[in-house]
Amino acid sequence: MARASGSFIKVTTLSETVRAFVPHALPPAEPPLAPESYEAQNRAAEVALARLSAVSGLVPSVEWLLYSAVRREALLTSQIEGIQATLIDLFDQEAGVELENRDDVEEVTNYMRAFRMVRDNLRDIHGLPLSVRLIYEAHRILLDGVRGASKQPGQLRRTQNWIGGSRPGNAAFLPPPPEQIPRLLGDLERFIHTEPRQLPPLVIIALIHAQFETIHPFLDGNGRIGRLLITALLEHWDLLKEPLLYLSGYLKRNQTEYYRLLSATRTDGNWEAWVDFFLVGVAEAAAEAERSVIDVATLVAADRRRLLGSPKAGSAAFRLFELLPTMPRFTVDKARQQLETSFPTANAAVKLLEELGIVMEMTGQRKNRTFSYQNYIELLARAA
Repeated sequence: MARASGSFIKVTTLSETVRAFVPHALPPAEPPLAPESYEAQNRAAEVALARLSAVSGLVPSVEWLLYSAVRREALLTSQIEGIQATLIDLFDQEAGVELENRDDVEEVTNYMRAFRMVRDNLRDIHGLPLSVRLIYEAHRILLDGVRGASKQPGQLRRTQNWIGGSRPGNAAFLPPPPEQIPRLLGDLERFIHTEPRQLPPLVIIALIHAQFETIHPFLDGNGRIGRLLITALLEHWDLLKEPLLYLSGYLKRNQTEYYRLLSATRTDGNWEAWVDFFLVGVAEAAAEAERSVIDVATLVAADRRRLLGSPKAGSAAFRLFELLPTMPRFTVDKARQQLETSFPTANAAVKLLEELGIVMEMTGQRKNRTFSYQNYIELLARAA
């Protein structure tokens, strides 16, 4: 459905006169989104999210699920931007294992730090609301000490940027000029907090993400911050009890279509196709996360039964086992620290779990050994 979703204005950058796009404020208008264009997919997505929330009760600790879901989303959203890291890299870093691609892993862990900060603020009655100020702070953390550290962390860009192409003149898209950004972000913040909502929350989140990517307010990290907003809003607006969805898996698998449909909101005002794509993605990602929860619960329950059946199992072994879903790679010293016990006691607990086939040693060495809850890691890696 053709509609004007913004206007082009002439700007001069790098000695070239080009046209930058300035979006209209949300929601789409002339015509507005028709309910029949999103109702069925929105209903399916909401049901899928409700199922995911319900099935999370299958595991003894929701922290197990959060540990893996947040890391998968952090990894996948970073991979969309070309950052090369794996889940095993993240687990190894947390275990204290030396990494060759430390820079890539730091970018992923920065995303997790930024998301944790946003989540903590939104859950705290005295914290910052979802606002431009909170977005600035998330961006500052995201680029802290990594390759984007020279790209004005926590600050709006002061120059014209572009997407695609080697220069402004052959770019696929030029976002708004820098002097327009404060007003556009202010409009977006007002839209986020408009009450009563005239559209379903999932549809609003889809619109917010596309608008943020169109504004492209930073020199680097726009995609990751825009996808972080999706995850934060799903929980903040009670669509999920916990941030268990890793939507970036769907976006990564459909990356070309993802970018094409975002572009179509600008060129053709085709918000309907983007919203449909987004809602289908939420339903698909929720079903994928639901299957993962069931798989994790099944694996952990089977391994717990194996441990319960061992006459050698003592309290240290049981406590170590319960730590495995949030410590899937570890050294004996790491186990000792977490159990707050002696090295011999921790070593005996690790040895028993190894004998039972629950964990396996990865280095083949007699010293400085690293252990892995390998079946669990392989289960998680399938989605990442």
